[in-house]
Amino acid sequence: MAPPRVIAAPHPSEWPFRYPLCPDLPAEPVVVRAQAVDDAFVNAQPSGTRLVTTQRAYLDAEWAGALVRHGAATLEAAPGHSESVTHPLAIAFRLSDPGARLAMCVDTLRSGRTPAVLVATASVCMEVNHLDAAARDLDEALSLAPAWAAAHYERGKLWLLSDDMLNAAESFQRASNLLPRFAPAWANLGGTLGELDRPEDAMAAFERALALDPASAQALNNVGVVRRELGRLPESEAAFREVIKLTPEMAFGHYNLGHTLFLQGRFQAALSAYAEGQARDPEKNAVQASRLALCKVATGDGTGALRELQQATSGMPREYRHQLLGDTSAILWAVVTQHPELQGWQAVHEWLTKELKG
Repeated sequence: MAPPRVIAAPHPSEWPFRYPLCPDLPAEPVVVRAQAVDDAFVNAQPSGTRLVTTQRAYLDAEWAGALVRHGAATLEAAPGHSESVTHPLAIAFRLSDPGARLAMCVDTLRSGRTPAVLVATASVCMEVNHLDAAARDLDEALSLAPAWAAAHYERGKLWLLSDDMLNAAESFQRASNLLPRFAPAWANLGGTLGELDRPEDAMAAFERALALDPASAQALNNVGVVRRELGRLPESEAAFREVIKLTPEMAFGHYNLGHTLFLQGRFQAALSAYAEGQARDPEKNAVQASRLALCKVATGDGTGALRELQQATSGMPREYRHQLLGDTSAILWAVVTQHPELQGWQAVHEWLTKELKG
């Protein structure tokens, strides 16, 4: 049998700006060879607005889907960077100035309003908060390429910026269906479904994301949160312990574990988890500090709880402080009702009542 034919892939620096990504391949067995593949993932945008087609997980999913559809093709990708990049959008996304990046994208649009250029330009419009322009470009891209997962994914991100969870969920669902190997699409779908108060559907989406990326601390964290909302506390605890194992420096992994342990009535263990979170939290989150204080009350340290609350809420804006103290008071009363044997809570209750009246 003759060896498979070897063909060169498009230069990786161009991959984020191609639709479709994979070139037309001959029907026979073929090896697609790419050099300097790390050029595909270079992007100077902030992580919150980063163009999806520059993300490794997205490009890996696109290539995997194309190769499976062909049935007799493989990709050989050598790591590294090339000495020169010539594609105008590849150059634009390497610039540190978003204004200059947008100018290059708009200039490239004048040469052809292709789906890939429209989506890239829309991403930069979102980066600089030109949301109406981003919507126009994405809607045009979707009219030209309705089956392109990247366009639906970026549209979902834009719906999130508009706080339109219903349309965001629809966009992320389409992206997930079109590119089922792309874990972030499932993760974002789960997040929007959670906001829409559909926890069972959110859990299914998060579990799809986790199946694709088992080492994703964010996916595990989301699974833990939804399991907790569904009352599946031991499973929630297991997820958060795995989050901490993967990313011990992430404060909210410890906070979330603490909250789950607190709901199980395991107050001493919850106290330890919250304290660990506070030790790793550079911002010393006031909400989590209030929960740490409640753990101290529940373990009999009313004096320490009062000191924690006073320190955490000192200097806060009045309205936010009032809301936080009100929530803390309600939780405290619920704990005392369920555990009337607790000692030392009265001073905390009296201080909360005084501050809320004032």
